[in-house]
Amino acid sequence: MIDVRRSGDRYRGGEPGAGIESFHAFSFGPHYDPDNVRFGAVLACNEERLAPGAGFDEHPHSHTEIVTWVTEGELTHRDSAGHESVVRPGDVQHLSAAGGVRHVERNDGEGPLVFVQMWLSPLSPGGEPSYEVVHGIADSTPYAVPAAGALLHVRRLGAGERTAIPDAPFAYVHVVRGEVDLGGETLLSGDAARITGSEGLEAVSSPGSGGAELLVWEMAGG
Repeated sequence: MIDVRRSGDRYRGGEPGAGIESFHAFSFGPHYDPDNVRFGAVLACNEERLAPGAGFDEHPHSHTEIVTWVTEGELTHRDSAGHESVVRPGDVQHLSAAGGVRHVERNDGEGPLVFVQMWLSPLSPGGEPSYEVVHGIADSTPYAVPAAGALLHVRRLGAGERTAIPDAPFAYVHVVRGEVDLGGETLLSGDAARITGSEGLEAVSSPGSGGAELLVWEMAGG
């Protein structure tokens, strides 16, 4: 089963006057929707746009695996565990909030910042927070989030190229950029597909496009 969710259907949030625009794929904050609180382990998939100098001041997280993918600009991160880093396009950032952590996310660069942030539910609550950044992750190299029983596959497709969607109980596909065909559906930038129990499924980058970039979550349960 494939459930396609369009970019234009996302809940809009943030503080535009402060240079923050947010687009939420799942029930989030004041946009409460009891029928859209999670898929598999995924609790949130937010597209964030920060103007130069804008950002999220220190705020708490707990019992959440937070994975961030920057598509444009540079994301400055600082947290209460002493980690500080700059995350750029091609890097995978993973903050395991565990029993509790506070962090700051800002655009300290000169240009706009765009990133996709995904929250996953851990299999077990509590524990000690952890943090890592994988710089320049290679195409098709899976990134494991064992605390959530999930794998992230980053795929960068040339025009007309195809990639297999993992045969898993749950798969979540987010189109970062470009255009792909997935099970007879055309997905554009910002669109997503929630896939349950499908086998032999492929995503194909449109031949006339400049290629596509996908984030694909493979999940055992939810």
